Amino acid sequence: MTGLRTRQKADRKRRILKASMLLFRRSGYRHVRIEDIAEVAEVSVGTVYNYYATKGDILIAIVAMEVEEVLAAGETLLATPPSGMRDALQALINHYYDHSLNYLSKEMWRAAMALSIEAPLTPNGVLYHQLDERLRAQVQALLASGQAQGEIDPRLDSDALGDLLFNSLNMMFVEFVSDDAMTLEALKSRLSRQLDAMTRVWTHATA
Repeated sequence: MTGLRTRQKADRKRRILKASMLLFRRSGYRHVRIEDIAEVAEVSVGTVYNYYATKGDILIAIVAMEVEEVLAAGETLLATPPSGMRDALQALINHYYDHSLNYLSKEMWRAAMALSIEAPLTPNGVLYHQLDERLRAQVQALLASGQAQGEIDPRLDSDALGDLLFNSLNMMFVEFVSDDAMTLEALKSRLSRQLDAMTRVWTHATA
């Protein structure tokens, strides 16, 4: 019975999240009601509230699902990175960007970012920040591995370098989701130019 209840609970959460993604994309996050989500998920309104206290909780749960998948793929890439630090970084960050619209629209990202900024000390704000920090740590870990392989000057602080790169890629992502006309290819092209510039810096340092 315990196994059955666990599967039923997981199925209900999956249906709620799937319905929410559909409605948020179709109607816009701010226009969707919990009642709408319950109807599409074929559960009661009370059941939705049993799992998620607010609509914001549902949105951040979708963000978390997206980021967890990205992090898992990032760990695989870190285990066997492409040859060359610049190409490895491009591959890692391109994966972040390519996956970003699998579950969320740009409007949904804007709403999630607003939630994390407006209430940074709430559980939603804390979770969003924690997810960001785990992505930052992956970038730093990749740079540290490049430094260990002699591609980056050992005198450079790889964590600080990772901070600079992550803050830049994060800001470019904010600009991307803020501009409905901007394409993923345009975003990745900007990233490529920045990586070219950074590579020249750390390559020059080791010369």
